[in-house]
Amino acid sequence: MGYTELDNDLPARIKEQADIVQVIGECVELKKAGVRFLGCCPFHNEKTPSFSVHPGQQFFHCFGCGASGDVFEFQMKYHNLDFPTAMKELARRYHVEIPEKPMSPQEQEKRRRRKLMYAVNEKVVSIWKECLHQSGLAVEARKYLQQRGIPLTVQKQFGLGYAPSPDSAGWDYLGSRLKGEEHQVAIELGLLVKKEKGGTYDRFRDRVLFPIYDRQGKVLGFGGRIIGEGQPKYMNSPESMIFNKSASLLGLYQQGDAIRRHKQAILVEGNFDLVSLVVHGCPNVVAPLGTALTVQQLKLLKGYAEECVLLFDGDSAGVKAAMRSVPLFLGEEFAGKVALLPEGHDPDTFIREKGLAALEELLARAMPLPEFTLQQLVEEHGLTLDGKSRIIKELQPLLKAAKSSLQRSLMLSHFSESIGISAGDLGSAMAAVVPLSAVPPQRRKSKVEAEPERLAPLTSSQKRIVSHIVLYPDSVAKLEHAGLRNCLSGTIGEVLLLQLGALLEKSEDVTPEDLLDHLPQGGERLFVSDILLSSAEDSTGLSYQGNDGEITELLAKLERDHLLQQSKALEEKIFVCKNENDYAKQCAYALEKVKVDQRLQDLRKKNVVFE
Repeated sequence: MGYTELDNDLPARIKEQADIVQVIGECVELKKAGVRFLGCCPFHNEKTPSFSVHPGQQFFHCFGCGASGDVFEFQMKYHNLDFPTAMKELARRYHVEIPEKPMSPQEQEKRRRRKLMYAVNEKVVSIWKECLHQSGLAVEARKYLQQRGIPLTVQKQFGLGYAPSPDSAGWDYLGSRLKGEEHQVAIELGLLVKKEKGGTYDRFRDRVLFPIYDRQGKVLGFGGRIIGEGQPKYMNSPESMIFNKSASLLGLYQQGDAIRRHKQAILVEGNFDLVSLVVHGCPNVVAPLGTALTVQQLKLLKGYAEECVLLFDGDSAGVKAAMRSVPLFLGEEFAGKVALLPEGHDPDTFIREKGLAALEELLARAMPLPEFTLQQLVEEHGLTLDGKSRIIKELQPLLKAAKSSLQRSLMLSHFSESIGISAGDLGSAMAAVVPLSAVPPQRRKSKVEAEPERLAPLTSSQKRIVSHIVLYPDSVAKLEHAGLRNCLSGTIGEVLLLQLGALLEKSEDVTPEDLLDHLPQGGERLFVSDILLSSAEDSTGLSYQGNDGEITELLAKLERDHLLQQSKALEEKIFVCKNENDYAKQCAYALEKVKVDQRLQDLRKKNVVFE
C-alpha cells in the first residue's frame, strides 16, 4: 500500500490524529511534568529520566542520548520499522484512510502471490497445531515435548505443531488438506515436494515444527526437529519469495519486547535451546536458523538491543563460530560478547541441570569478542616471536572490519598492550600485511604500505575541553552526560575520553599521570604529555582550575555545539521538503528550527562564545 503524489499532506493528517503521548506511553512509563511528560529513555540505559515528550509540539527528545523526532520517528526507531510501515500502522490505528497507489499488473500479481503465501503458511500452522494438541498421531510428539520440559503454555506461545510420520498418516497428510491454488503455493514454499511421476509428498514428516515469524507476526517459514530416526535432525523451509533464513531469527517476534527491556540479546544455536531458556526464566533469547550468524541478523538485533551475547558450546566448533562472528560485530559497530558453556553442556542441558542463577552468572562473565579472540590466539600460538607474528596476521581481519579510525585506534592500543609491543609497531605491522588491492587508490602510500587513516584534527574549542578532562578526570561523568562524546566524535579526544572512562570504572581517584601510564607509545601519549607539560609550565594564571564556573561554561559550549548541529540539520530538511512540496513537514521543521535558534540566541546573550 502506498499513497499518491496528490496526498502530500497524508503524513500531516496522520500526525494530527495520532496521540504521541499515548503511542510512546505504551512503551515508556511517562509522568506529567508541567506541559510535557518525562520518562527513562528506551534507547539507552539511564536511571534518571531525561526522555521528554511534548504533546503540544508533537515531538520527543532525550537529553541523554540525543534521540528526538515526531511520532513517526519513534515508531520507526522503537519498533525497527521503515517510514511507510510506521505510517501505515499509525493510519490504521487512528482510522486515517490511505488510498491505494496505482500498481502495474505484475506488481499486483506479485503482491497477491505474497499474500497467498502468508495465508497458506498460517493455514499450515493451524493444521500442524491441531495435530500436535488433538490428534492421536502426535502421542509420541507430546511425550517428547513433555520429556524436554516444554509446557503447553510455551508450546502455544511459539506456535509449535507436529507433522506426523508417513507410517501413521501417509506421505500426503498436509497436501490432502490444502485446496486449489494453495497446493501450488505450498510447492513454491517448499512445504510440498513434486514427485517425478506426478503428485506431491510432504517435506516435513515426523517433526515438531517451529513457525518462523517476521517482526509483525507473519509466518515466513518453518523449522522442524525430527522425533524418530532419520536425518537431518533439524530442517528448515527452503528460501522463497517471503523467506530468507539469513535475514530471520527464531524467537525475535515472541521475545523482542524482553530483549528490548534487557537491552541485551542472548543468541543460542538450537531451537530447543531457545525454548528451554525461555521456560526457565531467561526471556531475552533468539536463535539463527541452522546457519552461521549473518550481517542481516545482526542488523535485526541492533533494533532491539545494545549488545548481543553468544551462548555457545565450549568445544572447538563453538570457539570458531564465535571468532568468525567478530568482523560482523565490528562492521556493524554492535557490542558482542561470548559466554562458553562447560564441556558436555548445551544451553538446554545447562539451564535444566544448573538453573537460572548459574546461567546468569555465566552470562555476567561473558567476554567481549575482540578480547576473546585475542585470548584464543595467544593460547593457540603463544607469545614467542613466531607466535606474535601469527597473532598479528590473524588479527588483521578484525582491523579491516573496523568501521572507523577511532575503533581501529582503540583496538591497536588494546591489542598492543596484551601482546607486548607498541601500538605504533603493531599498526605498522598490520598495515604491512594489507593487500594493495584492498586499499583504495587515494589511500595508497606505496606498493607495499597503506596510508593509515588519521583521526580528525581538534578544533580550538575541542582542545580546550580535552585539556580539561585530562587535567580534571573527575569532571568526565558530568561532561559526558551533557554530550561530550558527540562533541569529540572521531577525534583523538574521543580515544582519551574512552580510556579515562575505563580507568574511572576501576577507581574513582584517577590522576592525569594514571592516564599517561596506561597509554601506549604513540600520538595519544604525546598529546597528553604536551598537555601536562603546558600545565606545569603555565605561569600566567590562566590554566584550567576545574571550578564550577568553568565546568558550567564547558557545558554551555557543548549545548551550543549540539544546537548548531540541530539547526543545520533542520535547515537541510526544510530545503528538501520545499523541493518536494511537502508543506506540512516544512512548517513543522521550521517551527522546530525557530525554537533551536531562539535557544542559541539566549546563549549568545549570556556571552557563551568559544572561538
